[in-house]
Amino acid sequence: MTPEEVKAKGWLIFETIAGSRAYGLASENSDTDIRGVFILPLDYLLGMEYIPQVSNETNDIVYFELKRFLELLGKNNPNMMELLAVPDDCIIYRHDIMDMIKPEQFLSKLCESSFANYAFTQIKKAYGLEKKIINPVDKEKKTVLDFCFVYEDKLAVLLKDYLNSNNFMQEEMGLTSIHHFRDMYRLFRSESCEYSGVIRKETANDVCLSSIPEGRNPIAILYFNRDAYSVYCRKYKEYWDWVEKRNEERYAGTMQHGKKYDAKNMMHVFRLLLVAKEIATEGKLNVRRGDREFLLDIKAGKYGYDELLSMAHALHAQLPAYYLSANLPESPDLIAANQLLVAMRKAYYSTATGVQSFIFLNNNDL
Repeated sequence: MTPEEVKAKGWLIFETIAGSRAYGLASENSDTDIRGVFILPLDYLLGMEYIPQVSNETNDIVYFELKRFLELLGKNNPNMMELLAVPDDCIIYRHDIMDMIKPEQFLSKLCESSFANYAFTQIKKAYGLEKKIINPVDKEKKTVLDFCFVYEDKLAVLLKDYLNSNNFMQEEMGLTSIHHFRDMYRLFRSESCEYSGVIRKETANDVCLSSIPEGRNPIAILYFNRDAYSVYCRKYKEYWDWVEKRNEERYAGTMQHGKKYDAKNMMHVFRLLLVAKEIATEGKLNVRRGDREFLLDIKAGKYGYDELLSMAHALHAQLPAYYLSANLPESPDLIAANQLLVAMRKAYYSTATGVQSFIFLNNNDL
């Protein structure tokens, strides 16, 4: 199911511009994020085809089924809470049934942790980019041979160096395992290349064993650092997947300001923490940011990473005191949320035609 299909079927009850454009923090080339809420027809709810959410390939457009939307509101999920308070100029479509949901039904002290936790995942993302910038991974991928060592003269010598110094080829080599010694092998050599080699091909993910005739003596002991090879393969994939998928304009901006962290992530750290503070002190969620200049300064890289980290921790440390005195419930009333879900479905289906709507409205168990 796609967002286009949801709209075409007439299931959509709410659609809005979200993200940076709703916050008032978008640049000229910012993506336009669209979020929405839809209601499944009865045959999906009564059958086995429940669809909690749909999105396009880039996740720029995401719609949540009403039940999933209310579930996430019940957890004070920041992205869902923001949809209850987006500015009117961002709303594309709003069914009257959405008037049954009020922000005050879900604002609670749970926002302290939900917004702060989300904020600190953004810090990890920003730092993760820093690590990738400082520690790039070469495009030419290493092979198993780069993680094999030969024990020679009481020293561990890289297999490639050992082969070069002796004018050997890896294809001349044969390996047999050594019982009770993990990843250690006897190394044999045959000039006629009758063995299988250390690896069968460059893309191999493991060493290979050979059948060695009885009576032949190994020329050395080989160790394959399998754990280091596995870690390297994971880092190689993570890095080049990131290169392939990264937003080049955003990355160029990061490199331009020279701070070596993702400034947009750090901007959202402070946006989330400041929204959390405002929920406690003002009793409302401000999507459109009044502190726009400060947040855009962060996005422009005007602060150092350590400075921002210190500021974020200080702001985070203030939140418990704000929430202790806040006039908010400890958490959303999930029983009331469930009743709201039932009431919204009944109201929505009552406007539909057909036998299924009649059955639903007259079923007292629902």
